[in-house]
Amino acid sequence: MSNFHKPVLLKEVLAYLDVQRGKKYIDATLGGGGHARKILERGGKVLGVDVDEDAITYIKNQKSRIKNFENLKLTQGNFKDIDTIAHLNSFDKVSGIIFDLGISSFQIDSPDRGFSYQKEGPLDMRMDKNLSVKAADLVNILTKGELNELFSKLGEECSARVFSERIISARRIRKIETTEDLARAVGGKNYKASAFERARLLKKVFQALRIAVNDELNSLREALPKAMKLLDRDGRLIAISFHSLEDRIVKNTFNEYKREGLGTVLTKKPITPSREEVSENRRSKSAKMRVFKKI
Repeated sequence: MSNFHKPVLLKEVLAYLDVQRGKKYIDATLGGGGHARKILERGGKVLGVDVDEDAITYIKNQKSRIKNFENLKLTQGNFKDIDTIAHLNSFDKVSGIIFDLGISSFQIDSPDRGFSYQKEGPLDMRMDKNLSVKAADLVNILTKGELNELFSKLGEECSARVFSERIISARRIRKIETTEDLARAVGGKNYKASAFERARLLKKVFQALRIAVNDELNSLREALPKAMKLLDRDGRLIAISFHSLEDRIVKNTFNEYKREGLGTVLTKKPITPSREEVSENRRSKSAKMRVFKKI
């Protein structure tokens, strides 16, 4: 687990958070703890939340390497329950909350988690291993119409109908159980497209399934208003998204809060990674950060 997750837009997050010694902050998507560590180093107190138990275990094992670890509270849970989690840990009024909505490098690089078409493994995709439905369940049970809707809405893919038909045809022959099975079903190496186009299409298919399995968009919609209520005056709410569906929710929600007079949007346009950061961490390329300040 040594390469768990490289934090995205770290300098920008810290600049907007303006960490104050002794103040409380929530990292709602702890991952490898990159953002949380820097907040701790600056004297902040952090509640670290992650739906993936592997992330919590990883941070606990890093205890000796994390400065001011005694100021960190760790909880496994879904950020849609951020209000309850905060209350149970005495983080009812906080100065900042971070949502880094990207899937972690560790999750992508772990074949047994089934998040990547580039890694052969079981078609799982559950961030919380306690969830009952896996990606394999969806591709083997959903009707053609349901699959089409899933890929067109959550994958924003115009070829959704074609992929849905191919999956239906493939599963008639044998159950789709692995990442390779799915890649082969939707076209795989036989798909008449460039390597770049094939990768783009498979990425969309896997993205749509991951969002569906983990109910990511609804969780985000539930979490943002709860996070707003937890913020103290002048508190900052930071959201880093990695695809347009998430970014649209964050943008519209922040603009609605502004219209309601709850505060101001500090980022007129989303903050994106510098060229240097993208060269060091290719997975940061699609990141967009928006910041809201409560009044």
